[in-house]
This record gives sequence, C-alpha cells and structure tokens, in this order.
Amino acid sequence: MSTDSVEAETAADIYCASCGTAQVDDIKLTKCDACDLVHYCSNNCEQDHLPHHKARCKERAAELREELLFKHPESSHVGDCPICCLPLPIHGKRVALMSCCSKWIC
Repeated sequence: MSTDSVEAETAADIYCASCGTAQVDDIKLTKCDACDLVHYCSNNCEQDHLPHHKARCKERAAELREELLFKHPESSHVGDCPICCLPLPIHGKRVALMSCCSKWIC
C-alpha cells in the first residue's frame, strides 16, 4: 500500500462534527481551536455544534494546558542549571563550578 493511499484514507476519515461532511481535496476542514478534537467545515457548523461540544472542549483544553505547563524541558547530557533550570551548554566555556555546593551553573 503506498503512502498516497494511506493519506487519502486518513483524510477521508475526517468529518465535520456538525453536518458530517467528509474532508476531500476541495473541502478542507478546520480543527476546533481550543481542543483539536473535532473538525468543522464552516463557522456556522462550529457555532451549531458548540452546545454539544462545549463541556468536552473545556476538559480537553485544560488537559492540553496542563501538559504544556508541566512538561519537562529537554536537557543535555551535562544536566540542568540548578538556579535557572535551563540545560547547561555542552561546551564548558560559559559554565562555572560552585565550590560551596559543587554544582555546575550557567
């Protein structure tokens, strides 16, 4: 199975949550701005479906916000600065060893 047919099947599986219109080449659906769970073909469909979608949308938007807030930053193999929590640079030119606590800081 080629990647083109897989992409076509995936696009055909996306429907407007309000009216059921499928996404095809000439009809592009937009995601809900807050939760990315549902798709709509127009602003009218989005407004019509809002009463049904509002509670779940708020829950998912809160989940996404928490994921973003509590996501750990990527760190290097050198570690993170204990003061600012940013990854320490791999090159040691701008890093200092504190003699009081034996920690590397940036």
